[in-house]
Amino acid sequence: MISIQSLTKCYGSALAVDKLSVEIPKGEILGLLGPNGAGKSTTLRIMTGYLSPTSGTIIVDGHDVTLDPRVVKERMGYLPESAPLYSEMIVFDYLKYIADIRGVESSMARLKELAELCSIGEVMHKPIATLSKGYRQRVGLALALMKDPPILILDEP
Repeated sequence: MISIQSLTKCYGSALAVDKLSVEIPKGEILGLLGPNGAGKSTTLRIMTGYLSPTSGTIIVDGHDVTLDPRVVKERMGYLPESAPLYSEMIVFDYLKYIADIRGVESSMARLKELAELCSIGEVMHKPIATLSKGYRQRVGLALALMKDPPILILDEP
């Protein structure tokens, strides 16, 4: 479960998120809709611990995002709008590298599952730099799903 209470984010005098409160039960799918600049990506970055709120709290499965960001990040898969990928690496090598860093057990089997799940099998041996934006997003989705997280946060997938 995710509980957001009075979440506010200011950039100087500009208000990006204004006292947002919402309860997201386990198993719920939630979409944030709004025009550019409405604070959707900012809210997601705060939820994932990559940005600090000006005020308010976010509790994820009993853990405060601000106080326990590492614990919260372990429970989430996050795909930002532009996934941070090493463009000079081959897709397979990159995913294997990340799997090793994250301590994914049976990483070869997991990479095979992710290649099928994200429909990236045909590009697994291509340099990331040569991929279309759509395929780069799929590789980013594979990263977000790498450890089979209970919570998945997708920003403009």
